[in-house]
Amino acid sequence: MLRTAESVAIGHPDKICDQISDAILDACLEQDSYSRVAIETMGGHGIITITGELTTNAYVDMRKIAQDVYRDCGNENPIGVQVNVVEQSNEIKKGVDNDGAGDQGVMIGYACSETEEMIPLEVKLARQLTKEMGARDGKAQVTLDGDKAVKIITSICHPEFEDFEELKKNIHDQFSDLEKSIWLFNPNGAWRIGGFEADTGLTGRKLVVDNYGTNVPIGGGCFSGKDATKVDRSAAYMARKIAVDYLKNKGASEVFVHLAYSIGVAEPVMAVATVDGKQEQVQGYDLRPSAIIKMLDLRRPQFRETAKYGHFGNGFLWDR
Repeated sequence: MLRTAESVAIGHPDKICDQISDAILDACLEQDSYSRVAIETMGGHGIITITGELTTNAYVDMRKIAQDVYRDCGNENPIGVQVNVVEQSNEIKKGVDNDGAGDQGVMIGYACSETEEMIPLEVKLARQLTKEMGARDGKAQVTLDGDKAVKIITSICHPEFEDFEELKKNIHDQFSDLEKSIWLFNPNGAWRIGGFEADTGLTGRKLVVDNYGTNVPIGGGCFSGKDATKVDRSAAYMARKIAVDYLKNKGASEVFVHLAYSIGVAEPVMAVATVDGKQEQVQGYDLRPSAIIKMLDLRRPQFRETAKYGHFGNGFLWDR
């Protein structure tokens, strides 16, 4: 069966925005672990715009955080930052204060026995490629037929295209057991203009990259920039944890977990696991938002790392 997955480097415009949103969240949690954060970032062509809702006792310099992340992602040119952030709506606050979910939605967790990380092989390989790209704009795509690569695509932005011959060799070394003839390296030719100079970025626009690849459904909610009272994030992490537990405890090959919530209500309206094709009710877990936050230690700063190379399969607490 043919399967394809994509990954992007940390200097990709959308990933820069994800990291800025989560770096702001981390800065808030470092000072006030009960911060309510819903931050969206858009960047492009000399300007970064930060907007959203924030209720916190912390003081954070969002402009400096955005500029620092931008530099960390391989950019040296100056960039302007504009901020338009208000407090969380009192109507949303009321439900969350009563331990209700911060929104309605469906969250999907997944685990498989195909790799040590319990994620699909094509996802793992695509991420390995973008990690090798370092702090620059870039994308990778891997197509497998079974466990054999039939096409690899790496597009990497750099002012000197020729400098990437050594990087190309290093990536080949990492994939030494795969056929090298199926590799497309910068198939459109030299790529020298990237990042916010060439394209805009937006928080939450790489949802499939953040999850498990194209062959696993997603709930549709963005993770980055949201504190853990938002079940888009916390319940998705919990669904992954349950999937990992079921995979290990039942000796399964593949597990899907579906959790569904109503805004303002603590208990999920649905909690099911599909283990090797057979569905059962999830039992033995406290799935209230406050319990998930406590179990997975989600009130501490840790989220910018999740925004880099996927939220699952990178050794986070919910992966174990």
